Amino acid sequence: MSSVHEECGVFGIMTKQPEDVASMVYFGLYSLQHRGQESCGIVVNDDGIFVSHKDVGLVSEVFNGSILQSFPKGTMAVGHTRYGTTGGTNRNNCQPIEVNHQKGHMALAHNGNLSNAAELRSALEMKGAIFHTTSDTETIAYIVTQERLNASSIEEALSRAMNRLEGAYSLVLMSPQKLICARDPHGFRPLCYGQTPEGTWIVASESCALHAVGAKLIRNVEPGEILVFSKNRIQSRKEHCGKEQAHHCIFEYIYFARPDSVLDGISIHSARVRAGMCLAKAHPVEADIVIGVPDSGLDAALGYSRASGIPYGIGLIKNKYIGRTFIAPDHRLDQVKIKLSAIEDAVREKRVVLIDDSIVRGTTSSRIVALLREAGAREIHMRISSPPFLYPCYYGTDIDSREHLIACHHTVDEIAKIIGVDSLGYLPTDKLDVIAGDGVTCHACFTGKYPTAIPADTRKDRFERRLSQ
Repeated sequence: MSSVHEECGVFGIMTKQPEDVASMVYFGLYSLQHRGQESCGIVVNDDGIFVSHKDVGLVSEVFNGSILQSFPKGTMAVGHTRYGTTGGTNRNNCQPIEVNHQKGHMALAHNGNLSNAAELRSALEMKGAIFHTTSDTETIAYIVTQERLNASSIEEALSRAMNRLEGAYSLVLMSPQKLICARDPHGFRPLCYGQTPEGTWIVASESCALHAVGAKLIRNVEPGEILVFSKNRIQSRKEHCGKEQAHHCIFEYIYFARPDSVLDGISIHSARVRAGMCLAKAHPVEADIVIGVPDSGLDAALGYSRASGIPYGIGLIKNKYIGRTFIAPDHRLDQVKIKLSAIEDAVREKRVVLIDDSIVRGTTSSRIVALLREAGAREIHMRISSPPFLYPCYYGTDIDSREHLIACHHTVDEIAKIIGVDSLGYLPTDKLDVIAGDGVTCHACFTGKYPTAIPADTRKDRFERRLSQ
């Protein structure tokens, strides 16, 4: 765990007439690739018949032209990009998950982590449930299916299931006749919807995916809200709204979301610029240039520059063709040098302010600092647009233990020496609310103040270990 990894991305579509919905989902997932780079999948609804393709890999690797052309036309489809915070990287864990049951079919795509997943799964297994994956999503699918056997509709079954689910879940669900989305009562993970000029409904984790398919953002799904899409109308169910105080994940604003997205009314680009401005006021320094670690540190670097008056510049270049499939043939090579390059002309003999979004273990940061030293930087003052990571996250971020968090074992001055910088400054925790405007955020990974009960079993691979016994 050298850096914080992405969340998952969900996408759903409903059209008025059958069309090539698979291609639209493909473009939507491509826009959400930053949220999950391990696997992806698409399920198309062809008049009640589900046709799917899922596999490990990037969207462009899993879906080539012939595979997209093999999908039938349909009026609904759901898609998913996955970074697994629970469960292993294998095809069984690819989403959307499909279920065939007594009352029909269902396809489910989910972003987040259930904090009571272990308890729910154990109870289901004691009643004879057999699990094929190690993800929380299959647990949700089981519970919705259980409730559907006695509920009058799929949306009623989902509402009843939400009474049993705890933690983070933004999901898109497809039945033969309906497209449904829901967000947990805390609103940990983002979810929004929009519409194209032709009247096609789109649901996505982020607004950037709406723009990719020509849809205009209507609004974010409210925490606890269930939206039911049919061809001619939207039904909003709010029986779970207001049950809990909203706690949007602060790290969505700091790192996860794409800069051009708007989450719960907050521009991600503007939020990161504000973080950089707060950093400049909290940790000023005399320097010649401000640079950001691409891509996550660029917006905050711009904010630091504006507030400090120090010129903003491009000091690091990212190899845009490096993806998750990159394999270093010789492990003696520094992979950071292959992914990033320093611009010597920009940093040579300069006092550099280096902005990044976080430090997890410190290994990547130290290598980036070494790049700048080799390029001739005279001083390097690192500024981080988040507070130090001190606590595990149980809601979807890939921080499940304090063991590898450098800030849990070293002071700020000690970390500065370890990574090789002249000074180090983190965003003060009391400035987190400034980033997200008036929104109430979850910042438990920084402060230890959890909005839900801490789960009894906190291992990320808790289901895998049981399966391997």
